[in-house]
Order: sequence, then C-alpha cells, then structure tokens
Amino acid sequence: MSSFNPRHKIATRTRLSEVRYEIRGELARRARELEGQGRSLIKLNIGNPGAFGFRAPDHLQRAIADHIANTDPYTHQQGLPEAREAIAAFHKARGTPNASPERVFVGNGVSELIDISLRALLNPGEEVLLPSPDYPLWSAATILNDGRPVYYRCDEANGFLPDPEQMEALVSSRTRAIVLINPNNPTGANYPRALLERIVAIAQKHRLLLLVDEIYDGILYDDHVFQPVAPLAGDLPCMTFSGLSKVHRACGWRVGWAVLSGDPMACGDFHHAMDLLGALRLCANVPGQFAIEQALHGTDTITPLCQPGGRLYETRRALIESCAASPHLSLVAPAGALYGFPAVVGDAARGFDDHAFALEMLETEDVLLVPGSSFNVPYRNHFRVTLLPEASVLREVFSRIDRVLERRAVTATGQRSAVA
Repeated sequence: MSSFNPRHKIATRTRLSEVRYEIRGELARRARELEGQGRSLIKLNIGNPGAFGFRAPDHLQRAIADHIANTDPYTHQQGLPEAREAIAAFHKARGTPNASPERVFVGNGVSELIDISLRALLNPGEEVLLPSPDYPLWSAATILNDGRPVYYRCDEANGFLPDPEQMEALVSSRTRAIVLINPNNPTGANYPRALLERIVAIAQKHRLLLLVDEIYDGILYDDHVFQPVAPLAGDLPCMTFSGLSKVHRACGWRVGWAVLSGDPMACGDFHHAMDLLGALRLCANVPGQFAIEQALHGTDTITPLCQPGGRLYETRRALIESCAASPHLSLVAPAGALYGFPAVVGDAARGFDDHAFALEMLETEDVLLVPGSSFNVPYRNHFRVTLLPEASVLREVFSRIDRVLERRAVTATGQRSAVA
C-alpha cells in the first residue's frame, strides 16, 4: 500500500524563483479567465503576427506544401543541408566571415537556440552582459543555465542605446559574453554602425563571445538602416540569431537559426558543444525548414509593410501620434521591430506602479499590456505594446490608456493639494 501523502508538494528548482516572463505570465492568465467569462480583450502583450491577421507569405507556405512528403524522418541535428546552405549564402552575401553550412544551427525557434548556446557556454557563476531593458528570455536562459546576468543600461535619454564605457566597466574575470538585441525588443532602438564597432572592440579586448539577436533585422522604419554585427566582428567569435517568426510572420512554425562566425580555431570547442546539445534533442521541426530558402532568397514581403501606407508603418504612426497628444506619456519613437515602449510622465507618474497599471487596464479597459519592469529595468513607469494591430485599434487602445492615466493624474493632483 502506498505511503505517499497527497499533500506533499513536489519541490521545484530554486532558481526558477529568479525567472520572470510576464509576457505570458500572471496577467496573461488573468486575461484567459476574463475571456472565459465572455469578455472581449485587446491583447497587445505578444509579438505574434498570426494573432492579428497576418499570414506567412504564400511562397513560403508553398515551399512547405511541396516538400511535405519529405518531412517524416529526422534530419541532421544542425538542420536540413539545403536550409543551412541557404542561410550560409544569405549571411555570406552580407559580409559574415567564414559563413558556411557547417557553422549554421537550425532550431525550434530562436528561443531554443538561445538556451542551447548559453548551456554550451556557461559554467556555474559565469556572467553574461545583457541589455536593460532586455527580452526576458535572455535573462531566464542565463539564470537557468547557472549563469549570472549583468545588465548594461540602455537609457531612454540616450534613445535606449547603450553606453560602451558603462558596458566595459561591467566586464569582470567571470564575463563570458555580450548579448546585443538589434533592432531591440522592447524599445525599437536600432544600433548605428559606430556604436556596434565600439562594442565589438570591447569584446575583442576582453575575449568575449558576441551573442547577437537579430530576429527583427528586416523590420525598420523611415530611413533607418540595419547593420549586422558579424561582418564588423571579423575573426572574433560571434553567434548571430534569426528566424522566420517576425520578418516572415511565421511564429508557429518554430524555425530559427544561429550562425557561428569568427576564427574556426577559437570557435571549435563551442561549435562541438552546440552540435552535441543539438543532437541530444535529435533535430528541429523539419517541415518549416523547407521554407528557409524562399524566405531568405525569395520575394521581400516585409519592406512594404514598414513603409508609408504599410500596415506596420501606419500603426507605428498611430503610436507616435497618440503618445505626442497625451499629457501623460512620452515615447522614443521605435526605429525598428514590432513594439513601442512608452513612459508615463507628469502627475500620472506619481506613485506609479507598472504592474498595477497593467492590471487596471485589463480589468477596467479590456486591454492586455506588458509592464516595463518585466524587461529587467530598475524603473516602473514604462509599458510595452505591440505594433501588430490595425492603426485604428491602437488609437482606441491609447484613448483607453489616457482615460486611466487621467484618473490617476487627478487623484495624484488632489493628494498633492491636500498635503500642501
């Protein structure tokens, strides 16, 4: 007869208490409860194009359909040979040194490859320099692979660009890598070449691996130009991440890749570690890999969406105009990616707590936002929205945001008058 006590709780890994992912966390769970009660919500918490009516381009869908009979077996742990050849050719054409199929790793989205790369790199207690704000998966993967995140500031006053001098001051004997997210999630910042060159110089000086998240590399607005890091890094080891989910609007296909560039001798052990860890999970999703060649070498379908009249551009315009018209908001206009990161200012910001605000927006205005502090920043007066809805929807969202912030401002003004 079993002696198991049904009240005995199964213990979980203690380091999970250090991990935050509010993008799909407590607020998202509450949103599902409200939807279960029949509430209709505007959910701006995830950069998920398919949830907003976008479709993966037809020529990518056809590429999968035409090869579906070949998708049953496992493939090589680094990915389909033809997919890796297409990725290597794309990166070679834009100047990535030593780009070859042997140095390409295909994964179940960039998320899996981030986790594998940090597992291949880190020993317990070793450090990774991460941007603040960051995409929280980077922090979580560092922590869960027994590393320590060390944050370099990307201040709003500097357009959310990092300060290389402050970055270098954080380097210690235990630092192993610098993470760059460009164009940036959540801020939309686009890093200029001169800044990237200074960061590359820091990595060279201290013999650090560059881990470069470029998943939004084709999503830029106005006259902004994307500068890949690998061509600037030369022989310095650099791992560049990208995939189909954002530029090609195919999140659910779970197709990402990482390209290891730099001196082959310096990268050899890391390459073997990546290969081993990839083999342990057998292989990545096979059907989606057949779309990679068409995605990288076929018709460009993202640029028209980012130009005047394009859906992403016009929703970004709605964001900029809505924040400019509000006495309670300020915004660094996103240069790229799929998000805005407004700040609450003035009387509405007195005693402001971003999580409480996000919960109030959900409960009273049927809008799901992400609190800014979820992105590992020390302040609590920002929030993130995605640019994926139609412009008219985003304008309606910001009218609701202003309604809540106006109530807060009036309350704060009354409290200040009472004290005076």
